[in-house]
Formats: sequence, C-alpha cells, structure tokens
Amino acid sequence: MDKINSILNNENFNEYVKKNKRYEKDRKFCKHNIQHFLDVARIAYILVLENKINVSKDVVYGTALLHDIGRWVEYKENVHHEVASSKLAKQILIESGYEPEEMNLILNTILRHREEENEKNSFAYIFYLSDKLSRNCFYCKAVDECKWSDEKKNYTIDY
Repeated sequence: MDKINSILNNENFNEYVKKNKRYEKDRKFCKHNIQHFLDVARIAYILVLENKINVSKDVVYGTALLHDIGRWVEYKENVHHEVASSKLAKQILIESGYEPEEMNLILNTILRHREEENEKNSFAYIFYLSDKLSRNCFYCKAVDECKWSDEKKNYTIDY
C-alpha cells in the first residue's frame, strides 16, 4: 500500500482534489471527491477478487484514486474528464513508484472508465461497473433531476 499512500500524500493529487471540491461546491449531484474514489476502489477490489482478475491492489486503488482527478478541468476547459484525469495521473504515478506496465493499465482504464462496451471480465469493465455501483442513487435528493437513465441509476446496495 506504499504506492497508494504515496498518491494520497502527493501534492498535485491533493491540489486536484481541492480543485474538484471548489468546482463542485454548488453541485447537487454526485461529487467527485475522495469518498467517491475510495468507494470505487473498494468495490473494484471486491469485483477483481470475485472475478479472479489478475490485477494488484495497488493498481485497483491507484486507478480509483486518479480516475476523476481531472473533473475540474472538464468544468474549466470543457475537456472530457477521463482525458484530463489520465494526463494529470501520469506524473503522480511516476512519483508514486508505479512500474510502466502498471501505469499503462491504470491510464488506459482511466481513459475507458465511462465505456460500458469494455470487454466483459476485463479490468476496464470491472472498473466501469464499480464506478456506477459506487453511486447512492437510492439516497440522492436530486435523483429525479439526474441525467442518468433509470437503467443506469443505482437503486440497490450490491457491494
């Protein structure tokens, strides 16, 4: 977990989390904050274990912590957040000691984390599901205003 804790203590990571918070200050829908990142990480790790996917805990948590750190860039510059997050994540991964193969998997998964079409039982698909399963639509006050279709809204607790 040294790599994970290195991300959590990374100056740039913390700045990006703060920027997300500032840009989402008045957002009534799901936030892109550390709670969301950890919820995604824990669900993804369970699914990786259940599906016997050969991905390390460092990769799962690293992907989850970094997958939405560029959300503020989307608000500010109208750049898709998965693209911004992947770019911002690269230096953090280097500074946190990730190997090139791990970095490639993490960065590619970040780029594809919104794609339902990912190959079933791939890490990218598991991560996509985890991101959706982490949302507490069943408890959200803005659920009726949300742009997600009812099929995508998470009305149950599965993990």
